[in-house]
Amino acid sequence: MSKFDVSVYAIRRRRDRRRPFEVRWRAAGRTRSRSFLTRALAESYRAELIRAARLGLEFDPATGEPVLWAGPEPVTVTWYQHAVAYAAMKWPSLAAHSRASLAEALATVTPALTGPAPGRPSATALRTALYGYAFNPARAAAADEATARVLAWAEKTSLRVTRLADPLVLRQALDALTLRLDGGRAAANTITRKRAVFHGALGYAVETGLLESNPADRISWRAPKASPVVDPAIVASPAQAQALLGAVARIRPELAAFFGCLYYAALRPEEAIALRAADCYFADCGWGMLTLTAACPRTAAPWTGDGSSHEHRGLKHRPDGAVRMVPVPPVLTAMLRAHCSCHGTAPDGRLFRGTRGGPLSESVYGRAWHAARALALGPELAATGLARRPYDLRHAALSLWLSAGAPPAEVAARAGHSVTVLLSVYAHCVDGQDRITNQLIEHALRPGSPAPGRKASGSADRRYLPRRCPLYVRERPPRPGHGPRSPGLAGPDRRIPPPHPSVVSPVQAAYESLAPGGCGAPDLAHAWPTNQSKRSAEPLALQRKSR
Repeated sequence: MSKFDVSVYAIRRRRDRRRPFEVRWRAAGRTRSRSFLTRALAESYRAELIRAARLGLEFDPATGEPVLWAGPEPVTVTWYQHAVAYAAMKWPSLAAHSRASLAEALATVTPALTGPAPGRPSATALRTALYGYAFNPARAAAADEATARVLAWAEKTSLRVTRLADPLVLRQALDALTLRLDGGRAAANTITRKRAVFHGALGYAVETGLLESNPADRISWRAPKASPVVDPAIVASPAQAQALLGAVARIRPELAAFFGCLYYAALRPEEAIALRAADCYFADCGWGMLTLTAACPRTAAPWTGDGSSHEHRGLKHRPDGAVRMVPVPPVLTAMLRAHCSCHGTAPDGRLFRGTRGGPLSESVYGRAWHAARALALGPELAATGLARRPYDLRHAALSLWLSAGAPPAEVAARAGHSVTVLLSVYAHCVDGQDRITNQLIEHALRPGSPAPGRKASGSADRRYLPRRCPLYVRERPPRPGHGPRSPGLAGPDRRIPPPHPSVVSPVQAAYESLAPGGCGAPDLAHAWPTNQSKRSAEPLALQRKSR
């Protein structure tokens, strides 16, 4: 049986049929037929079969027609079904925080991709059902009856994925990403993060054949730019940081070394929670060393793989098995030694633990930190944003290291950053650099200061010489009695003599008075080039004659 063996027979007319004109042909070893109402329609269909057979097209054994005639089936997958499949596909490879972030983004955009239908639930109920159950594969089957009704409504009224090719529909979805549940505008970082998730879901639709191309790449919608710069107002000075650590030592002594790791070693809180005694090297005197291999961030139990509130994972933005070495000053070494001797460690070797021996909770050290701020800073500073979060101790540490003149590459390696991220985030928190820059500029403005180097435009300490006339105009000295006319005079008195080089205008006098002692102000009355300093005292006529 060959799919290319085709025979087309003559049209047969059967008067007793509603469609009397029948086209018969044989393809792939089977005889086929199709009836039409008129002979013209039958002849047209028969001609197309003959043309396909002459072109050598392959015939489908199931339908008996050319394979190319079978058009693609219409896409009926809705956005809700696709989003649920996308969340299930990404779930195994994402960390707990990333899972919650993906579900939040999909729950934000999905209500905007539903059509008008009666029985629409409230925005809060719809968002809760989508975030907590629809896009969480671990809890999808545990939804109660009310939640199941909300999800059934969302699935029934969801638009088809192909509708996202319409720019108006796509813009409606993107604009929904910029709003909070209360209608206010979301933060720039939140919008950028949610837009990335939505773009990835559209890319997955292209991979599965639901869309021909990513429609988000064809419109000019752009997410607002987020500033990664740390606000200098939240960065504590060394004296303020030491006062805060001293207040923690009086309130919760078992947490003093924890906050010391955040300030003296610039650890993230989840890295300090996962720190073990085996990861610390305590020298008898001098600097010690911390070997960081893991982090223990806190996430809601529904998003972790084992149902616990803390997820044990590798270092942030680093591949699995990565190790970071952080030298620590003697003050932190002493604090860690005192912590081990006074409070001991957990059974698994962790330095810091909760009240029941588990991982240190964010609520526990957060309450201790707020109490220490009120005690160390006073009511006025405590009401500001200065060191409001424990994470701000890490900001203070990295700003201090950069201000001390440490190489940015070494600081970035200790902090677990790239050099680009380090400088873009902490460049504005470096203290004292503005004064140094002002001194360098003031030194360069002083007359006689050594030039930093010769540029293409000439030496940096050259004198200002305005061009007397264009190169293509021949300069002629004014003849006596032929100067420019003054509009307010008549007769010979209208001739204005040329200005003498020694005349100082009021504008020049005011300008020079702003910089007493000659701080680099140009001498506009005697503007001579630097390389003619020896000839500047000669009369102008002699210089022209020498040229």
